Amino acid sequence: SARVREALARCPTVIVSDCVAHTDTTDLADILLPAAGWGEKDGTVTNSERRISRQRCFLPLPAEVKPDWWIMSSVAGKLGFGEAFNYKRPADIFREHAALSAHENNGERLFNLAGLANLSDAGYEALIPVQWPVLEGAGVETEGSTRLFADGRFVTDNQRARFVAIETRLAAQQTSDDYPMVVNTGRIRDQWHT
Repeated sequence: SARVREALARCPTVIVSDCVAHTDTTDLADILLPAAGWGEKDGTVTNSERRISRQRCFLPLPAEVKPDWWIMSSVAGKLGFGEAFNYKRPADIFREHAALSAHENNGERLFNLAGLANLSDAGYEALIPVQWPVLEGAGVETEGSTRLFADGRFVTDNQRARFVAIETRLAAQQTSDDYPMVVNTGRIRDQWHT
């Protein structure tokens, strides 16, 4: 942490956006932008099984708090990039994200949300959990792909799966009589080490 403090001390301006008032980083900020916490956020999250879910806030934003997208757009505007960050709502960002996933994507990249690139605001609000890829012309605009490679073809030059032999390594910390247990962190669907 000393190296991070030293690096931030060399920065002419340190802008921190956080939902916690006092952290080691916020204490070093020249500008502190209060961000929304988990229950105050509106947007989407994607989990490790490729499922995109709408995240809807269930708490109102505190007085000076702004959503992350609004903060980034405002900072970009002050830096002269406002036209590229001219978002009015989370749905605008999601549509751009979906369109970019499909840009020049001729099937070489599995991640593709082309079928959601023109989602209406109402469609975004009603979005139900869906697994990507969501291809254009798939019928229902939110119809995703529950199983990858069901057709037996993979995203490789010869469309065959590649298997790589690995050498088994023992865990860095082994159990012993003195330390008979190994602790593993827990994971739930919507949170990953946060």
